[in-house]
Amino acid sequence: MTSRGTRLAVNVVGVNLGWFACVLGAAHGIHWLGPASAAGLLAVHLALNRPWHTELAVAMVGGAFGFVFDSLLIAAGAYEAERWLLPPPLTAVWLVALWVNFALVLNVALGWLQGRWVLAAGLGLVGGPAAYYSGQRLGAVHLASPMWRSLLALGVAWAIAIPLLLWVARALRRRAEQG
Repeated sequence: MTSRGTRLAVNVVGVNLGWFACVLGAAHGIHWLGPASAAGLLAVHLALNRPWHTELAVAMVGGAFGFVFDSLLIAAGAYEAERWLLPPPLTAVWLVALWVNFALVLNVALGWLQGRWVLAAGLGLVGGPAAYYSGQRLGAVHLASPMWRSLLALGVAWAIAIPLLLWVARALRRRAEQG
């Protein structure tokens, strides 16, 4: 059995590697790099974390949620992403992979936030816009003008998204533990 510390370290390093693969891949026209890395990271995650079927369900819910979430933000004009495969206002496939990758931290690195909804919302309020701003600086997304309005919209959306995703991850885990 893998220790909690090892799983946590692999989780944190993996999600960051996945983020850079998705964002830099999109920014440099290597759009497949993000989905390929997310698939590999998901496989490693499932091998290290039990029950694997619960973690797979969390990842799939994260990807589906992210598809709708980012598609709505794009349709609302908050930002635009480097396109690959899907037409606007649908989000890009590499962004869905990014959401799958993000979902991998919900029961591991961010598991301590489950039940701490205000703190989770605060993380979303700050961390969500920071990620999109970083994505813009790296060339993968383009925030709408004025930028402050776009960042504010992203912050509010993420302040709702993170607690909601943490709640879903906790509910799926509890359901698996009950049998």
